[in-house]
Amino acid sequence: MATVTLNDATFDEHVNASDKPVLVDFWAEWCGPCKMIAPILEEIAEEQAGKIEIAKLNIDDNLDVTRRYDVMSIPTLILFKDGVPQVRLIGAKPKAQLTAELTPYL
Repeated sequence: MATVTLNDATFDEHVNASDKPVLVDFWAEWCGPCKMIAPILEEIAEEQAGKIEIAKLNIDDNLDVTRRYDVMSIPTLILFKDGVPQVRLIGAKPKAQLTAELTPYL
């Protein structure tokens, strides 16, 4: 498994301490599109290992972080660099489009 699971307690420490960009996938168990992009994110995590870290945050279990970043629809992907949100992608997208939108930040 190439992705990391975060929660309200570990989020800030992990995202702020990372020396590479962290793409956080805000998802939920009941979300169909979230399940569709999960394997794509795994692939990106493996292919871009060392350049980017992919983390998952279950919105149902982690309301503090979800509210702080105003996540209203899922899947929402937020790319953090040095703990600061750089780009927000909403909805399931094909791998090529995701990669293209993330590349400028890697």
